[in-house]
Amino acid sequence: MSNHKLEISDFDFDNIKANLKTFLQNQSEFQDYNFEGSGFAILLDILAYNTHYLGFNANMLANEMFLDSADIRKNIVSLAKMINYTPSSVRAPYAELDVTVNNVTGSTLTMPKGTVFTSIVNGQNFQFVTNESYTINPINGVFLFDNIDVYEGTLVTFKYSVDTNDPDQKFIIPSEFADTTTLKVSVQNSVVDTTTNVYTLAGGYNNVTNTSKVYFLQEVENGRFQVYFGDGILSQKLNNGNIVILEYIVTNVQEANGASTFTINSPIAGFTDITVATVSNAEGGALAETKESIRFNAPLNYTTQNRAVTTSDYETLVRSIYPSATAISAYGGEDEETPVYGVVKIVVKPSSGSTLTNSTKNSIITALKPYNVASVRPEIIDPEITKIILNSTVKFNSRVTSKSAPTIKSEVITTITDYNNDTLSKFDGVFRYSKLLKLIDETDTSILSNITKLEIRKTFTPTLNQSKLYNIYFRNPLYNPVAGFNAINGGILVSSGFKINGDTTNVFFLDDDGTQTIFPDSSVRGNIRRYRLVNGVRTYANNTQGIINYTTGAITLNSLNISVVENIRGAASTVIELTVKPNSNDVVPVRNQILEIDIANSTVVVEPDTFVGGSSDAGVGYTTTTSY
Repeated sequence: MSNHKLEISDFDFDNIKANLKTFLQNQSEFQDYNFEGSGFAILLDILAYNTHYLGFNANMLANEMFLDSADIRKNIVSLAKMINYTPSSVRAPYAELDVTVNNVTGSTLTMPKGTVFTSIVNGQNFQFVTNESYTINPINGVFLFDNIDVYEGTLVTFKYSVDTNDPDQKFIIPSEFADTTTLKVSVQNSVVDTTTNVYTLAGGYNNVTNTSKVYFLQEVENGRFQVYFGDGILSQKLNNGNIVILEYIVTNVQEANGASTFTINSPIAGFTDITVATVSNAEGGALAETKESIRFNAPLNYTTQNRAVTTSDYETLVRSIYPSATAISAYGGEDEETPVYGVVKIVVKPSSGSTLTNSTKNSIITALKPYNVASVRPEIIDPEITKIILNSTVKFNSRVTSKSAPTIKSEVITTITDYNNDTLSKFDGVFRYSKLLKLIDETDTSILSNITKLEIRKTFTPTLNQSKLYNIYFRNPLYNPVAGFNAINGGILVSSGFKINGDTTNVFFLDDDGTQTIFPDSSVRGNIRRYRLVNGVRTYANNTQGIINYTTGAITLNSLNISVVENIRGAASTVIELTVKPNSNDVVPVRNQILEIDIANSTVVVEPDTFVGGSSDAGVGYTTTTSY
């Protein structure tokens, strides 16, 4: 008998079958068999399939045992639970309203929990409800419910009767679209005894005793959540016959984000003369946390250990508090251009809109208070958007493609848009010039080359009719190769127009003189000039309107008293644009800075290469923008 051994390290079906066949052929009993032309072929198929299935299942089982390789959601959730992480549920959009009730008689007025408001978004009606009751007294005779929160969705109440004899009883929120941040849990003593105690969500295990009225929360099957209670040692235990009352809001998730106008559906305490004013539009609606997000956030949450010490701790906690953020960054105030000590700056980019409302910022800061260490004070600030303006000329070989120049132009714009969405638009999204050029070249096989130039742009909102100091930070070195570079044509700075207080006629602009003055901090700086155009010629009104720091990319405008902001590209504007040329084609975002390619105001020209194309339309270009 042969001593040939089976190969057991290969789990591919064909290789398993081949290994089994080789093994049998080396046995003296089966040396003369035709394994493909006999019943042995079927037996080998069965053995190979069985081995392949077992190998696959073993591999899947091993993968599902670890958080970074698991793919089934319930396994990911279970593994995250072992490091004390609870995934975020769906989030209901919420808005902040001022509600004034007129012609009220009496000394107090109560708006009950569940009061319904409606709003229309994109032609669809949505219901918003209050998640608590509000009682007010009049101020100067006016009954005003100010800054009340309303949530999109339906207020639902679900009850369980506690049966301590049922070891499998679970208190599950039956809807997968329940926002657990709106969940209110209370326990009634019994059907007869209606005394009710409110339970709060346990934020941790510190200071939880056997009498603490807290509940715990975990995700279970089908994206639903389970409420569970203590065992009498760690928090208070439920008794047989208790009634668990769950109140929560079931939402349509993201669809009502942006709702701005609200009407009330019913009287308040019988009074119908009601005025509703919107303090902040609806925002915050978000889907439940994804598997990828759980894998990413669970280990980070574990490292925070329910305290905020490092900037990454704050990023992790804010991501848990406000899951509808698309990007979060935190840094110490001492890293600012003007250092602020004892403050951690937190920058949040929401999924809807560009900035958070003040009420949302305040709610995040309030939620962070239990985690703050010593005297460190968190502060929520808005992201600063730096636009990248591209000017790209693309050459293609018209002999090797049937596509027209406009078609290729459209594909190139799609390539640039995809790069912007996939790589930029986040706090750590670095603009890599060579990578974008490569992507443009690879857009179509007919493209031979592209020459792409770039500028960067920021805006600031002036305070009208006041002499103000303005600081604008590009935070990237600016181009200034020699002293006085391009001074006669305005240097590297271009601005949109504005008028100065006291002069209702002339429109002014800003440029720089390219001066290379060396300061004690070794930075190179030039002067910013204010000018107007007289018959197309720059006439300067102030040659020292400010300073441009070519080393750091900081621009300071001194004592600028703006009365009117001119239109930009034919559209009314409240901001002034400043456009400069960076020293490097790679642009790096710093701290609260986000880079975005301004697709609409970039220029793409596509034309056949006259050296190889031989096309009759050589020299004809297709652009995508106009300039102010």
